[in-house]
Amino acid sequence: MWTREQIDAVLEDILPRVSKPGRYTGGELNSVVKDHRTVDVKFAIAFPDAYEIGMSNLACSIIYHLLNKREDCVCERVYAPWPDMEREMRAAALPLYTLETHTPLSDYDFIGFALSYELSYTNVLNMLDLGGIPVRSRDRDRLQPNGKPYPIIIAGGHCAFNPEPMAPFIDLFVIGEAEEVLHPLITCFKRYRHLSREELLLQLAQIPGCYVPRFYEPEYESDEARLARLESRGISPEEAERLGDTMPHLLATRRLHPEVPAKVERVWVKDVDALEYPTKPIIPYIEVVHDRISLEVMRGCTRGCRFCQAGMITRPVREKSPEKLMQLAEELVKNTGHEDISLVSLSTADYSRVEEVVQALIDKYAGSRVGVSLPSLRADRDCVKLVQEINKVRKTGLTFAPEAGSQRMRDVVNKGVTEKDLFAACETAFQNGWQRIKLYFMISLPTETDEDVLAIGELAHKCAEIARKNGVKNPTITIGVSAFVPKPFTPFQWHGQDSLEEIDRKQRLLKRSLKDRAISYRPNEAASAQLEAVLSLGDRRIADAIELAWRRGQVFDAWDEYLDYERWKQAFADAGIDLRFYANRHKDYEETLPWDHIDCGVSKSYLRAEDKRARSAQLTADCHTAPCTFCGACDRSYLESGKAKRENRAFVPNALPIIPLTAR
Repeated sequence: MWTREQIDAVLEDILPRVSKPGRYTGGELNSVVKDHRTVDVKFAIAFPDAYEIGMSNLACSIIYHLLNKREDCVCERVYAPWPDMEREMRAAALPLYTLETHTPLSDYDFIGFALSYELSYTNVLNMLDLGGIPVRSRDRDRLQPNGKPYPIIIAGGHCAFNPEPMAPFIDLFVIGEAEEVLHPLITCFKRYRHLSREELLLQLAQIPGCYVPRFYEPEYESDEARLARLESRGISPEEAERLGDTMPHLLATRRLHPEVPAKVERVWVKDVDALEYPTKPIIPYIEVVHDRISLEVMRGCTRGCRFCQAGMITRPVREKSPEKLMQLAEELVKNTGHEDISLVSLSTADYSRVEEVVQALIDKYAGSRVGVSLPSLRADRDCVKLVQEINKVRKTGLTFAPEAGSQRMRDVVNKGVTEKDLFAACETAFQNGWQRIKLYFMISLPTETDEDVLAIGELAHKCAEIARKNGVKNPTITIGVSAFVPKPFTPFQWHGQDSLEEIDRKQRLLKRSLKDRAISYRPNEAASAQLEAVLSLGDRRIADAIELAWRRGQVFDAWDEYLDYERWKQAFADAGIDLRFYANRHKDYEETLPWDHIDCGVSKSYLRAEDKRARSAQLTADCHTAPCTFCGACDRSYLESGKAKRENRAFVPNALPIIPLTAR
C-alpha cells in the first residue's frame, strides 16, 4: 500500500519530465480535503480524459460538491494521465491516485466514471489498470492482496443509456440524473457493506436508476436461426453480406434474479431550483477548456431534433427561476474571481426568461469586468440581438448549427430552422460588427442526397454574400461538417451510418463545391465517426474488442493524434465482430435493440412515429411552447402538477386522456 509520502517522492522526480505537471498535483483553490479516517465512505469521481477536459465537466463538479457536503463521505477527483505521464507512472510502478490527498484508487469504496463520449472507453480500462484494479467486474469479486475488497466501479452520463458495450467492466450504471441516486447509494452501501460483493450489488441493483449488468444476460439467436431468418425473408448469404447482416441478432436481455427490475427506468430531478449547486467550484492552476463560471439555467430540451440523444433522454424541460440564478451568480463570482458567466444548458436560448436574466446580469455587473456568454444560439434575429446586448460588456463569437443545407433535410431532422431565419441572423450580425461566424452541419443523414450535401456549400456562399453586402470586406464563414452517428433512444436509432467510402465521397463532393475564399471548411474524421457508431450502438459482444484495442495500446481515442483506426479494426476482427453489423446496418422496428431493457422515459412507439414523420419530412412541434406530444418522458403526476404547467407554457391538461402515458 502506497503512502502519500511515497507517492509525493516519486512525483517530485517525474513531474519535471512531463507536459503540464499542474494536471497531477492537486491543491487547487476550493478543492475539498478531508481526513479519510473520519468518514465512512470514500468516493473517487473519475473523468476518463485529460485534466483540462474533465475540470470543465459540470456533472463531475456537481457530484463532487454534493458528496463532500455529507459528513460521512469524502469525494476526490482523478483524471486520465496523458501518455507521457502514464509512461513515467508505469516505469515507477506508481499507482493512479486522486488529486486531493494523493490516495491510490484501489483504496476507495466507489470509483464513479462520467461517460460523456464513447471514444473515452479505453481510457476507463487504462485508469482502472493504472490503479491496480482488474478491468473486468467478475475479476474484482476476489479480495485485493491487502485483504480489502476492490472498489465498486460505477458509470453514468449519456453513454450509460446503452450500457452493454461496457457491461463486463462496470459494476453499476446510473441511468439518469445522479442527484436522485447518490444519497440512496451511499446509504445502502453503509448498511450492506458487510455482505459479499455479489449480495451487496444485488441490494444496490434495487435502487431506482441503478443497472447492475451481472444480473442480466443477453440472449442471441443461434447460427441456424440466423440462416433460417434470412431465408424466410428471401435474403441470400451474398445479400446479407452486402447489407452487413452478418452476425446473430440479439433476442432479449433477460434478468437473472427476480429482485432486480426487468427494465431499469431513468431517474430525474423534478425541481431543479431545489438542487444543491456548486457555488465554490475548484479553480484550476492551468488553463482548462472552459475557464469560466458555468451557470446551469435549465435541464432538458424538447426541440425534438431526431438525431439528438441528449434531447430525448433529458426530457422534460425544467427551468431554474431568475431569482435562483441571480443568487447563484453572485456567489459564484464572489467565490471564483471568474469574469465570464456562461449560461449553460442544451439550448440556453430556449430558456423562457433568458432576456430577463441576461439583462439582470449585465445590469448587476455594469462597470465591472464580468461578462455573460451563451454557448448555444438559435439561428434567428432575436438571438443575435441578445448577443449584441452581451457584447456591450465582452465580445463573443457567433456559432449557429443549421445541421443541414437544404430545407428538406432540416425538416427531416426536425431542426425547425429556415434559410430566412439563418440569413436574417447573419445579416443582423454583420450589420453590428461581426466579421466571422461558424456554422455546424452533418452529412450522411437519413434520406440525404447529393443535392442536400451541395446545399451546405450553397448556404455558406450565401452567408458570405450577405456579409459583403453589409460592408464586411473580408468575412470568414467557418463550416464544421461531421458525419451522422446514429444514437440509442433517438428516432434515427434504426438507421445505419453511411460507409466510410460514402462519407469520404460526400466530404470530397462538398469540398469541391466551395469556391469562395471566405469559406473555411473543417470536416471531422469519418473513421472516428464509424468507431463512435459501433461503440454507441453495440451490444455486450463488442466488449472483447474494446479490451483488445486497449491492451494493444489504444487510449485517448477522442484525440485524432492517438486514434489508430487500423488497430481498432484489427481488434474487432480478432474478436469476431463485423463493424458494419453495428454501424452500417439498417434495423427493422421489430428488432430487439441492446438498450431495450433500459427505459429512458421516451417511448419506443414515439421514436418510431418520429422516424416515420422524418421519412416524409414532417415537423413535430416543441412541447415547451406547443401542446404535449405525449412522448412519455413525463409521468402523470408531473404532467398534472403545477410545476409542469409552469415549465410548459402551452400545457393542455384536457388532452391528457387522449394517449395513455404508459404506452411503451
